[in-house]
Amino acid sequence: MANPKLLLISGSLRAGSFNSMLIREAARLFGPAEVTEGDIDLPLYHGDRESSEGVPEKAKILAAQVAGADAMIIGAPEYNKGITGALKNWLDWMSRVDMPAFKGKPTVVLSASAGRTGGETAQFMTMSCLAQFQVRLILGQGVMIAAASQHFNDEGRLITETYRDMLQTRMDELRAELG
Repeated sequence: MANPKLLLISGSLRAGSFNSMLIREAARLFGPAEVTEGDIDLPLYHGDRESSEGVPEKAKILAAQVAGADAMIIGAPEYNKGITGALKNWLDWMSRVDMPAFKGKPTVVLSASAGRTGGETAQFMTMSCLAQFQVRLILGQGVMIAAASQHFNDEGRLITETYRDMLQTRMDELRAELG
């Protein structure tokens, strides 16, 4: 596939998010692609609100972005040893959209954290949540960047060769999956 469509999802809403930097760096290392960064800043899922107001337009747009993507790269930050509320809320809204947008979608989950585990727990929790959506998780050596502030420069580029090599390997695996 010459110019695949990649959907990037960061589980952090913070402007200076290391996970946002990580997924952008992943897309850069992936190589030529049509890249879309999804905005998961959605209202909190509430069944009564869904009944009275329907699925928010923004959630429908995200579902269409998932459906139109050839693959997804998800950055899974870790907040208090778990998945972020924003990331889980996105998945909750996606489960309410009447389309099998995720099924079989090649997906890589990455994480970066200020802590010493690099977001390991959140990465595994995210993959567990995604399993219900039947994505095709591209497994391999986990990219979990610990003490993230030490590994990105001011332009958001990954500067640590070991992490950059690991990320390149994961992106090569994703590209190979797409053919």
